[in-house]
Amino acid sequence: MGRTIMCFLLVTTALLLHAQTKVEWVSSTQTELWKHNQDLIAAPASDMYSVEIDQNGTLQTVEGFGTCFNEAGWTSLSLLNEIDRENIFKELFAPGAGANFTICRMPVGANDFSRDWYSYDETDGDFDMRNFSIANDKETLIPFIKNAQKYNPALKLWASPWSPPSWMKYNKHYALKSLQKGITNIKSDEWGIDFNGIDNGLKPEQEGKEGTNMFIQEDQYFKAYSLYFAKFIRAYRNENINISMVMPQNEFNSAQPFPSCTWTANGLAKFLDYLGPKMNALNVKVFFGTMERPDGKLVDTILPDAISKNYVQGVGFQWAGKDAIAGIHKKYPDLTLYQSEQECGNGKNDWEYSKYAWGLMKHYFNNGVSAYMYWNTSLLQNSISRWGWKQNSLISVDATTKTYKYNYDYYVLKHLSHYVKPGARLLSTTGSFSNLLAFVNPDKSVVVMLQNEKSFQDTIIIKIGNKIVTARLEPDSFNSFVIHQNKF
Repeated sequence: MGRTIMCFLLVTTALLLHAQTKVEWVSSTQTELWKHNQDLIAAPASDMYSVEIDQNGTLQTVEGFGTCFNEAGWTSLSLLNEIDRENIFKELFAPGAGANFTICRMPVGANDFSRDWYSYDETDGDFDMRNFSIANDKETLIPFIKNAQKYNPALKLWASPWSPPSWMKYNKHYALKSLQKGITNIKSDEWGIDFNGIDNGLKPEQEGKEGTNMFIQEDQYFKAYSLYFAKFIRAYRNENINISMVMPQNEFNSAQPFPSCTWTANGLAKFLDYLGPKMNALNVKVFFGTMERPDGKLVDTILPDAISKNYVQGVGFQWAGKDAIAGIHKKYPDLTLYQSEQECGNGKNDWEYSKYAWGLMKHYFNNGVSAYMYWNTSLLQNSISRWGWKQNSLISVDATTKTYKYNYDYYVLKHLSHYVKPGARLLSTTGSFSNLLAFVNPDKSVVVMLQNEKSFQDTIIIKIGNKIVTARLEPDSFNSFVIHQNKF
């Protein structure tokens, strides 16, 4: 009899322990960047809580998180020894290891952080693209991407150009803003700009401006440029790199001193009539973007168009485009939206900017995005781009010591990307505490990321179903909680 009672107690205790809701907790402060705290155990719910997670309030589905493959990223990482470099790629791309990046961006030709200006065909009048070549990319972008694919063969890629071949533009130049006439002395610490001594070769009379089409609006040019995209897709497929989506132009309103091209929304709509069929034939999606202005009408011009709407399957927003996304999401709730480039900072990579980045993440996810992309994967420490810009990066490489470090932005992004899996759904929340994001993964685990922005410790009580999770948060900290039990 005693033995029976003892067995009963042991089994009952095991069942109770098994039924406990385990909560994983990781926190980051400015001095302790990735701290695994002791697991928490959820308690029965009460009427006292700071925020309630609505498990039935599922919103958009998450495709993933990622970064961009640009030339400055590869050239900086190439300075490291092989062991360090491979550890970085594992941390960024291997499933379950670190950042868990699953969807990334790449340029079509040169961008503001390439080694210099180039396109895949600079032969004037080569409408048949007979001289098309990705030889430049075989030195930088292709090994960069292939190294990532070693750790995540299923990595999704999408691409956009900063500029078409220069001969396809009215000003016959890669840039649209001149750095002549004394403009070269412009400096801005806030923006990380230092144009001192830089001349991009563009004369003032060649400048383009917002609200104009600098791409030549003629049939043969539209046809040639759509062929250019198609040959780009095929050339990369020949390298065993599949690009699943393209956007026709990065920041189509911005006339820049680096590779850029302004379009009107109507001009892009015309091009989509040529680009769409070419991409459909290759099973490549087309999104509109990237959109960097707060005026939603610039997007809404495209979406209702009788032809181009048949090709546009999503929209990418970045920079001031964040102020247009709410209206587009409201009007087109089923349209896929991406945050296509996190704002780039000024190269200081400081803690304050990482907090600003968290605000961006909240804004974009709360306004319907399915994917979130960082811009510079890696840069040389204190470096400046070919065109005079300092920007933030996930990783900084010291060219002298051949060492590296992960920056604050990386850890803030990792708080979401490490735990929120493709296929997760954003969850709605209620309560007095709103400085958070919550997701439910395909395996039913719930991820809650929140910030204690206060200068003192603060207690958070999270209610989910019939359970509560209580934690005392460090001052000025980011925190991720993963609630593993399937039922609450």
